[in-house]
Amino acid sequence: MDKISLDELQQFIAEKVIVPFNKKRVSKLNELSLSYILRRKNPYLFKAKNIETSEELVKYVLDAYLSSQEETIFGNLMEELAIFVCQKVFNGYKAEKGKFKSVDLIFMRDEKTYIVGIKSGVYWGNKDQISEMKNNFKKAKRILMNEGISNKVIAVNGCMYGKDNKPHKVDRRDNEKSYYKYCGQEFWELVTDDSIFYQKIIIPLDKEAKKRDESFTKSYVAKVNEMTKEFSDQYLGSDGLIDWPKIIDYVSKKFLQKRDKLF
Repeated sequence: MDKISLDELQQFIAEKVIVPFNKKRVSKLNELSLSYILRRKNPYLFKAKNIETSEELVKYVLDAYLSSQEETIFGNLMEELAIFVCQKVFNGYKAEKGKFKSVDLIFMRDEKTYIVGIKSGVYWGNKDQISEMKNNFKKAKRILMNEGISNKVIAVNGCMYGKDNKPHKVDRRDNEKSYYKYCGQEFWELVTDDSIFYQKIIIPLDKEAKKRDESFTKSYVAKVNEMTKEFSDQYLGSDGLIDWPKIIDYVSKKFLQKRDKLF
């Protein structure tokens, strides 16, 4: 069993997490148009929040959109980190996507085989999505047993941050669908055998993020200025105030359709 060094951790986070994260978020930002994000947000909420200026509204819709996108981008990259460190410590490997559903990582530890579906936070899915994950865990166990795995196979929903004080999720109707939900410290300890690994991650993240945030900041400011001008040109009335009926029409007014001729 190997331990991952801080130098290895920092190098991986720099090259495989922070650099691609910033490239992808800048790319997503540059692709965005005002019409695209405005149409996907609730105009009544803007009014309820008493947003009155073009820049305030633009920043609100832009930040909300980017936040949801960044969560997905960063979560996928951190998943790769979990697989990398588990490979170093337990010879873990990335699950074959076409073969396993809801499973991202497979490894052996303490004479048990772990199948892990990795999520960002604790509250990631609804009842139907969790049910699908449990069904897929059951199928994955059977695939591994059919391939000759004879030791106990344990299914884990691993969450990169958060807590769950009742990790054993028992399915009383079908024990093969029971699984463990390990979050935050427990998850990282499971895949690294290091009880403080969840704290170690923040050190290189902080160091590398400070180096590489400048390009995003420049792109963000430019995009806010560009969208603010466009919004002001299109949605400010002659009195200089936001034309709310025009925004609501843009988002929600029905399409005019030609009536079918009756014969």
